[in-house]
Amino acid sequence: MEILIKASQFILSLSLLIVLHELGHFIPAKLFKTRVEKFYLFFDYKFSLFKKKIGETVYGIGWIPLGGYVKISGMIDESMDTDQMKEEPKPWEFRSKPAWQRLIIMLGGVTVNFILGILIYILLMYTYGEKYLPNESVKDGIWAQDELATELGLETGDKILSIDGKSVQKFRELPLEFINGSEYTVERNGENVQKKIPVDFISKLVDRGKSAGAFLLPRYPFIIAEVSQDSINGGADIQPKDIVVGINGTPIKYYDEAKPIIETLKGQDITLTVRRGEETKSIPAKVSKHGNLGVVWSAVSLPDLEKLGYYQLAEKSYSFAEAVPAGTKKAWTTLTNYVKQLKKIVNPSTGAYKGLGGFISIGSIFPSQWSWQTFWSITAFLSIMLGFMNLLPIPALDGGHVVFTLWEMITGKKPSDKFLEYAQVTGFVILVALLLFANGNDIFRAFK
Repeated sequence: MEILIKASQFILSLSLLIVLHELGHFIPAKLFKTRVEKFYLFFDYKFSLFKKKIGETVYGIGWIPLGGYVKISGMIDESMDTDQMKEEPKPWEFRSKPAWQRLIIMLGGVTVNFILGILIYILLMYTYGEKYLPNESVKDGIWAQDELATELGLETGDKILSIDGKSVQKFRELPLEFINGSEYTVERNGENVQKKIPVDFISKLVDRGKSAGAFLLPRYPFIIAEVSQDSINGGADIQPKDIVVGINGTPIKYYDEAKPIIETLKGQDITLTVRRGEETKSIPAKVSKHGNLGVVWSAVSLPDLEKLGYYQLAEKSYSFAEAVPAGTKKAWTTLTNYVKQLKKIVNPSTGAYKGLGGFISIGSIFPSQWSWQTFWSITAFLSIMLGFMNLLPIPALDGGHVVFTLWEMITGKKPSDKFLEYAQVTGFVILVALLLFANGNDIFRAFK
């Protein structure tokens, strides 16, 4: 059922983005009286799931869910219909239109993607506002709970002040800033310490798989989730939801403080001080010879931690007038972060190329439970991403066509049809190679 929910959100989001992107080409083409022969969601090699001709355009749904297209008369595109190009240009054909009109037609898709991303972010800000853990609220520093954090040079208790000289307001944005950054500054024991982010950090992060985001966490209290009856403390008066606040009289605020203390008390009888509701209790307990209590620790949600008084979450609502600049800023930040990640990917030394993913990776970012807020947030991100990717100067993408059109406008020389045919084939080969590599990464990670 979870897979079905994820797949449904992915297909809905992808379909929406493809249709609107192609509509961005379709509308200016029609405005400039250019004939559009096909308008397709997905590709229709050999046959279509659905098609209907209205006027001069065939509207349809293909069976290969790798994108979509509009087939514009007199244009060398993914259809590779070169027979049409051998005839004399017709007034309604793309090649007969002035270069500035062709440029607008080609830029229409990415323009829609960027506008859509901005609009969704604006409406998300207006409808839901924001609720987050401010970085400054993590007053006792982070929990460097695994070796990846240690390899970064982080220590438990570090207060992260800045990454690449920029302070980060929201704690949830720190992992992405580490991915995009090159150095950071923390406050450690009252002193500012500056560290370099290892070049291969992203490679190691990708190798972690699904637990990648867990390298950077706020500090959590020691809350009991479960006590096994056959464990060393199965008969002790320890109950779920108890919060351990002391061990042998030593105050404990966080779980990471308890672990080293317990390990020094292997095989000993101890006294736990726990908070249970409104009362505080002292409970006799034992530490096993392996240095544990035989209990399951619970990591609770941030709202629950706020109720317990550990952190203060920030909550902000926006009027529509306030949401416009806030949503636009969010879209711009999303775009710039994505560009930074692409720069990491093309640098082999970072190992970021291993994180390049295909349809499985994109589908997996959708939640297993339907959430309209999350759905629209991911759709906005994908819209910005799709817009930028289509602007890359690769033949077969919108950006490739834009480059050739700009060259014509600047030099007054139009590339030959034969050159455009070769360029289209070259671009298509590049895209297929990238597609195979990205989806191959998905398959490799699935069986790793």
